[in-house]
Amino acid sequence: MNVTETTADSLIPYDEIVQDALRTVVRRVLEKIDAEGGLPGAHHFYIAFRTRTPGVDIPRHLIERYPDEMTIVIQHRYWDLAIDDEGFQIGLSFNQVPAKLRIPYAAITGFVDPAVNFALQFAAKEGEAIAAPEPEPEPPAPIEPGSNVVTLDRFRKK
Repeated sequence: MNVTETTADSLIPYDEIVQDALRTVVRRVLEKIDAEGGLPGAHHFYIAFRTRTPGVDIPRHLIERYPDEMTIVIQHRYWDLAIDDEGFQIGLSFNQVPAKLRIPYAAITGFVDPAVNFALQFAAKEGEAIAAPEPEPEPPAPIEPGSNVVTLDRFRKK
């Protein structure tokens, strides 16, 4: 039986509660790697997030290049990881340019650890406030080698 089928008329927001619980998984994983001083073995993470969700703080050039969603890679080169109840902050390099990002858990749309074939995908919360997008920009340039931005399409269920 599908959870959605059994809760269609429910006054309890089960889907939202489950999504929040799964976002807690992301938080706990980040806390673990922070406490242990880095990622163990071959683990690395792709974290996709909506760039215009309230609370997201990323450099303007990244917002311009990724006006709706972007994916970061947490692997070898990151710094200043700080985790709190609302989200996390991390330093990453984009084409050899350092940047500090602040990402609320509510903005996360996907989390993948390909080393162990683990993936979570999140739906937008009902009524979630997302800033209106700006006019459609020019198509982004191809991703350059060494970039920390990747697509999660190959991990999404079709």
